[in-house]
Amino acid sequence: MSSLPSTEPTRAADGAGVGELETTSAVAPPRRVDLWGAGRRALPPVAIGVAGLVVWELFVRLNHIPYYILPGPLLVMEALVKDWGTLYPSLLVTLAIAGAALLVATVAGVAIAILFAQSRWIESSLFPYAVILQVTPVVAIAPLIIIWVKNIPLALLICAWIVAFFPIVSNTTLGLNSADHNLLNLFQLYGASRRQVFWYLRLPSAMPYFLGGLRISGGLALIGAVVAEFVAGTGGVQSGLAYRVLESGYTMQIPRMFAALFMITCSGILIFLGLTALSHLVLRTWHESAVRREG
Repeated sequence: MSSLPSTEPTRAADGAGVGELETTSAVAPPRRVDLWGAGRRALPPVAIGVAGLVVWELFVRLNHIPYYILPGPLLVMEALVKDWGTLYPSLLVTLAIAGAALLVATVAGVAIAILFAQSRWIESSLFPYAVILQVTPVVAIAPLIIIWVKNIPLALLICAWIVAFFPIVSNTTLGLNSADHNLLNLFQLYGASRRQVFWYLRLPSAMPYFLGGLRISGGLALIGAVVAEFVAGTGGVQSGLAYRVLESGYTMQIPRMFAALFMITCSGILIFLGLTALSHLVLRTWHESAVRREG
């Protein structure tokens, strides 16, 4: 059972009424950052990645594979440096769309999850429509959205939002409904109001679920933005990395295509690592998933 911060209600010292509660703070002291431990955990995947790149380069060279079929990592890095002036602005465009979509998905998802938590009838009536958004392939509806919306950046934002929305609303709803029943009974025994139950019990209970959904939605927002850019296929200064991939394929600049794909992949990894660090920062003093086991 997860230990929640400030969930044990006590009567106020001044003898206030039953409806007034105080909360005790049982927060563990913060631990020092274990940089050495983090480095040891990062070493195996980094070593495997480097070994994979070496094998890739040797495979291309030993088999004399043409660059327009499969370029080696060194040629991809060379193209990345050479075309950085074109690829980097496109990366910023894609990240801007993904970031805006994640922000909107977070605000809307949390708000709707709170609405669902207020009434089982509302949840059972509206949740199926959230599922419809999740199971409908965005690549199938992106052309319609682009036609209806007219504004290409807004259409791309909507497509990315559709992909990123569901994990947040689903996980947050589950978290709000997963408060410990014994603690709920205790809060009711002390006459806690709905606001107090939500703020001091349901919200802390939902936090790990919300952060888990946020980590998933971060990568999905990037995927949604890239897929929408593929469908839109627009050029110009507002072109994202997906358009650069298409452009490179049309002109047979395969190393440049791989460089753009490499930037998309690295961006997704950094988004996930950043949201994972945020989750650890929020949970590290009180939740079992982030607190080191004693002994």
